[in-house]
Amino acid sequence: MADKLNFELVSPESELASEACDMVVMPGEDGDLGILVEHSPMVVLLRPGVVAVHDGGAVVKRLFVAGGFAEVRADGCILLTEEGMDLAAVGREAAARRLDTAQRDFAEVTEEGPARTRAERQVHVAEALVEAVDAA
Repeated sequence: MADKLNFELVSPESELASEACDMVVMPGEDGDLGILVEHSPMVVLLRPGVVAVHDGGAVVKRLFVAGGFAEVRADGCILLTEEGMDLAAVGREAAARRLDTAQRDFAEVTEEGPARTRAERQVHVAEALVEAVDAA
């Protein structure tokens, strides 16, 4: 039996994290999930929010994901996200600017349809990012 969880976070552009840890807490669509080694296999939809990587009894890394999904296996988990970032590298001003831009873009969409859905999603992601930065 392995004593560490193999954790990976991948976006279309790059591998954002790949490490062994004690636990990962991720923002599942239906609530936060704590994943330990030997967890039952499952696939989970992710909402925008914070992935906390725990090791040695402490949170060693906080990453933001804009949604996606996770595949959990007994030996580890891999999270696939369309966008992710280390929260330590995100400032409050940058997050607030992103939210302001997303809200302006949403206000400019006048008709229902895919463009409005995308703009609404960007507002939701930006709000989650501001919340995550404020909680840090």
